[in-house]
Amino acid sequence: MDMDGIDPDLRRFVTQMRQDWQLYPPLPSLPFPEQRAIAEKVRAKWTEGGPQMAATETFEMDPGAGPLRIRIYRPTKTATAQPAMVYLHGGGFTLFSIDTHDRLMREYAVAGGFVVIGVDYPLAPEAKFPIALDRIEALMRWLGQHAGQWGIDPARIAMGGDSAGGNFSIATCLRLRDRGEGGLVKATLSNYGGFTTAISDEAEARFGGPGSIMDRAEARQYWANYLRDDADSQNPYACPLLADLHDLPPTLLIVPEMDIVAEQSLLMHQKLLRAGVPARCTLYPGAIHSFLEAMSISPLARQAIREGADFIAHHLRSTC
Repeated sequence: MDMDGIDPDLRRFVTQMRQDWQLYPPLPSLPFPEQRAIAEKVRAKWTEGGPQMAATETFEMDPGAGPLRIRIYRPTKTATAQPAMVYLHGGGFTLFSIDTHDRLMREYAVAGGFVVIGVDYPLAPEAKFPIALDRIEALMRWLGQHAGQWGIDPARIAMGGDSAGGNFSIATCLRLRDRGEGGLVKATLSNYGGFTTAISDEAEARFGGPGSIMDRAEARQYWANYLRDDADSQNPYACPLLADLHDLPPTLLIVPEMDIVAEQSLLMHQKLLRAGVPARCTLYPGAIHSFLEAMSISPLARQAIREGADFIAHHLRSTC
C-alpha cells in the first residue's frame, strides 16, 4: 500500500496503531481470548474523550436467541420515547466490542440527537454463522415489540455498523424483510462494510500488502473464523452482496477510498439502486479501513460521522 496517498492525519493514526501492535506478539500466534484482550488495549486510547451522555446503561439481556451485552447511550434526558440506532461494531466477526467503539457511538448519539444502542454479539470462531446474526435479528424483533421499555419509539429505529457490523446490519434487514417485518428498520448505515469473501487482485495490489491496515490474507482469515464451511460463502445472509436487495430500507454507505473492501461497498451501492432501494454512497479520498476510529485527530473521520448521523436522523424524523 502506498502510504503517500493516505490523508496525513490518518497516516498518523496508522503509524501509531502499527507501533502499538508491535508491543505485543503477533495476534495469529495467540489464543482468541488473548487476541481480543490485546485488541482492546491497542484501541483504548482512541475511545478516550468525546461527548458526554446524559445517561449510559450497560446490561445483559436475552431477546430470544441467546444473550447479548447491550449499552444504551442517551444524549439527552426526556420523558418521551426517543428514536434510536442499533449499532454493531466491526472487528472481522472476531475482535472488538462496545468498549472499543464507545466513543464512536457517543459521537453518533450527540451528532444525530438519537439514542444509540450498542451491541456486543458473540464472536467467531467460537460463534460461527449464523449465531450472532440470529441474536441480532432477535434483538430487532424484540425492539419492535418492547422498545418502549427502554424509552425508545419502536416506529423510529435504524441500524448501523462498521466492517463486520455493516455486514450484520444489511443481513439483518434481509432477514427481517424475508419474515415480512422489513418495515421495522427505517434506515441503514454501513461504514466500510464487508459483504463477500471475494477480494480482487486489483484491490489487494492497490490497498493490501505490507503497511496496510487490512490485507486479503487477514480478511480471508476473518471469513474463515466466521463461516462454517464453503457453502456459507454462497449464503446471502452471510454475504449480502449475493442477495436480492429489493425492499430494503434507505441505506448510506461510507466508503474509504484506500480500503481493500471499498469495491464491495461500491458494488453494493449499485445493486441497491438497481433493486429500487434509496441508497447513497460517499467515497472519502485518502481514507482507510477503520478510519472513523481516528475521530479524535481526523477531520475526515468527523465529517463521515456527521454525514452518517445526519442521514439516520433525517430518516428517523421523516417517520414521525
